[in-house]
Amino acid sequence: MAGTITLTNHDEIRSWAAARAGFPAIVDVSPEAGTQPMLRLVFGQQAYEDTDRPERPINAGGYELVEWDEWFRIFDERELALVVAADEPGRREEFHEIVRR
Repeated sequence: MAGTITLTNHDEIRSWAAARAGFPAIVDVSPEAGTQPMLRLVFGQQAYEDTDRPERPINAGGYELVEWDEWFRIFDERELALVVAADEPGRREEFHEIVRR
């Protein structure tokens, strides 16, 4: 990997994810549902929710696809940034990391 770029601009993040068929998602990592959401981006086949899985509590370790508005609200409240691999000709890296600004 040549290097990384840090993104905070919503349009740049959305464009970066769209170029890789990525979607915003939230994982609830708290013992009580809805109290500690963790942001995530999912790509490709992972972006399709499995409708055949049995019902489970919202915080049972899976992720929930959300709208960008909700994802960015948490992103901004927590003052986060998205670190991504710099683009290289002929490659579309999905490497990303969500970090504090």
